[in-house]
Amino acid sequence: MARVFINNVDSYIGEQLAKIFSNTVVGSTVEEAVDDDEVSQRAQVKYEVVGTLADKTADKPACVEEIVEAKNVDELLTALIQCDVVVYDISSSESDVEDCLLACNALHEQIANFKSPKTFICLSTVMTWCKTKPNEPDEPEQPFTEEDYRRRKPHPNFKSEINVEKQVIKLGKTDKTRFLTYVVAAGLPYGGKEDIFHYFFKVAWHGDTEALNIIGTGENIIPSIHVQDLSNIVTSVADSKPKTRYIVAVDDSLSSMTEIITCISKNLGTGNVMNITREEALLIPEISQRIFDILSINLRMEATWVKDGAKFEWVAESGILENISTVVDEYKRSRGLLPIRLCVMGPPAAGKSLIASQLCQHYKLHHLKIADVIQQAIEKLEKQAARAEAEDGEEDDESAQQAQETLDLLNESKQENNDRYEDQYIIQFFTEKLLSMPCQNQGFVLDGFPKTYSQAKELFGNKEEPEDEDAPRLEYDSKIMPEVVISLDAEDEFLKKRIMNLSESVVAGTHNTEDLFLKRLAEFRAVNTDDQTVLNYFDELEVHPDHIDIAADTSSNMSQVMEKIIKTIGKPRNYGPTEEERLELERIAMEKKIKKEALEKLEQQRKEEEEKKETQRRKEEWATRVKEVKEQEEEVLQAQSYPLRNYLMKHVMPTLNQGLIEVCKVRPEDAIDYLAEYLFEHNPQVD
Repeated sequence: MARVFINNVDSYIGEQLAKIFSNTVVGSTVEEAVDDDEVSQRAQVKYEVVGTLADKTADKPACVEEIVEAKNVDELLTALIQCDVVVYDISSSESDVEDCLLACNALHEQIANFKSPKTFICLSTVMTWCKTKPNEPDEPEQPFTEEDYRRRKPHPNFKSEINVEKQVIKLGKTDKTRFLTYVVAAGLPYGGKEDIFHYFFKVAWHGDTEALNIIGTGENIIPSIHVQDLSNIVTSVADSKPKTRYIVAVDDSLSSMTEIITCISKNLGTGNVMNITREEALLIPEISQRIFDILSINLRMEATWVKDGAKFEWVAESGILENISTVVDEYKRSRGLLPIRLCVMGPPAAGKSLIASQLCQHYKLHHLKIADVIQQAIEKLEKQAARAEAEDGEEDDESAQQAQETLDLLNESKQENNDRYEDQYIIQFFTEKLLSMPCQNQGFVLDGFPKTYSQAKELFGNKEEPEDEDAPRLEYDSKIMPEVVISLDAEDEFLKKRIMNLSESVVAGTHNTEDLFLKRLAEFRAVNTDDQTVLNYFDELEVHPDHIDIAADTSSNMSQVMEKIIKTIGKPRNYGPTEEERLELERIAMEKKIKKEALEKLEQQRKEEEEKKETQRRKEEWATRVKEVKEQEEEVLQAQSYPLRNYLMKHVMPTLNQGLIEVCKVRPEDAIDYLAEYLFEHNPQVD
């Protein structure tokens, strides 16, 4: 088993290094094998990758066997000693420079304890050559090679990198049989997710700006290399252990910044570029000081060992310009930036524009409505035609004349067809729009077009002949063919009621007046019979439309329909919100949360006040009722006491009063007994 250590296996370069090493058979990049048995043995042994993570919260890549804690020195040293190859990348971050030197020194101190030879590779940057003077002042365009590495002069901000390079090479001279050290000076890496050039790829993909920025004059030559080629070179060094200790890793291109940025813009953006000052570049948040310094390099280099000694299959030997299509495709796939192509169909008043608008907002797509597409195409032609005569009166380029001729044909067509453009022109406008960079990058939502089977066949049909004569011709253009077709279905009566329920202010000036709506509905039904409908075109190509009954949606703004469509399409395939947008969304969400909590608190206080008032009201009502009951009881008792009182006053009280008076006069010892005797003797004997 051969183990290789790579720092930061989750970084741009580290991730690619880990993938290449884990899929490389040990010794496969060596040109000659000793014998067939050795070849057979090599086929069974691949590199086992261990390494550290730059982001401690990141998941372990699938191609990595083990993750080592970078801050745990003992664990890290143990892992390094157990590895046959150690690769430290110091080109990606300045923070890795010191760690690289510590790791190399630690291994050097343990040479005597090595059970097998070890190879240490420092992956550095050509920025350590930035200020090197040419060999011949009269020939400044002569490229530097590995033979010139002793004369290299670094950029002022990359002095620590060159010090590490020198120390790594020095440590490898102690015992070459047990500890070999190499430095690989890499050009600016590109490909995959992109790193140094990511800002330009991202801005071009979004298409929000008119032009990509070129820093300064843009005449500086940028040495570059595809990240996979760089990883293959490092693997070749680990495998072949060349005599050359300092290796330059660049491709064959000698492209300037202007050429690179213009190429990115043409193949991913608007095609336009503009020069900005160095001061303006530093104000761009995505361009750090380190990236600014790297992009400012002006250096011609040639990789002699890579051409003569390395054995691997190049991905982009000729550079980014010659391989831009592949590089752009890699960028989109690596970032998950795949376009979403949708088509929303349905009768008038079915809510196509509402659904299309919500889909564009949710997925950040381009809303293509017939009127807008035609208007934008006409405006573009008018701008081109306006250049037919330059300020000095001379004829401009041929495209301006062609634009004017097209406008004349369009006007004639419109006059001859009741103020409508012929299908051939509308198809042409839509084709150009669908093939535009914004629609190809992010995707689109076709709103109610095409309307007929023939329009769909003409619009989406493949117009290009296959390169191979024997290859079958595709029935449709995959670049513009919708991947999801939504059909909003509803009965005529439902649609009529929907229009009738609209207010006059909403209907006024639109196609939804009673006469126009009924006419549009009749035209739609006429061209969408059971036997012949535009949906049949998609069915035949196995892009089966999703039928949704809008009458079953009882929500506002057709949110239930939207939920079904989003479930069908899946997650967005774009960058998502920017940092500024994310912060703004968080701010809005926090404001909504605070407002909601405040409203809930006010509502709670209102309820408590109402409950308190209700309790007080009930208490008062209860007290009033108790008082009324007591008064009623007193009245009843008084009414019931009148006969008793009369009886007592007539038959009891006279004798009793006389007896009490007599008791007071006599004052006997036992008053009660005396009174009882008195009452018994003087009883009036009433029958």
